[in-house]
Amino acid sequence: MVAALALLVVGAMALVNAISGESDQQGPVTSASPSGDGGDGGGSPSASATADPATPAESVPLVIRVTGQPTTVVVRVADAQGKVLTNGQLDTGDTLQYDEAPLQVVATNGGSLQVTIYGELQARKPNGQRGQWFVGDQS
Repeated sequence: MVAALALLVVGAMALVNAISGESDQQGPVTSASPSGDGGDGGGSPSASATADPATPAESVPLVIRVTGQPTTVVVRVADAQGKVLTNGQLDTGDTLQYDEAPLQVVATNGGSLQVTIYGELQARKPNGQRGQWFVGDQS
């Protein structure tokens, strides 16, 4: 009951922010809030939000859309520290966007995701199988 109420409040806040055009969000841009507690024990993600619709898709390092069943997704910076940016279940319809690289992405069900790296749609993974992607630096 408490979780449902919390989701309702978060959804209402997101709707108000969407209507007003303002967002307090720091981290990946999402079209729907991922569920789950994240589990990484860290603070807010360090990926900077890219809310400007004028930004060319080719310049955005990573966009993840959940088009299938909900799945667990881990996105981490691919460096020596390996900071976790996202770690939790994403629901159908959720979209995450990151504007930093390099990144490593792992999904429990890779077939549930549509992954775009620097504007290029990646080949769909088999449904029900783990999916992995790497987003390198773009020079």
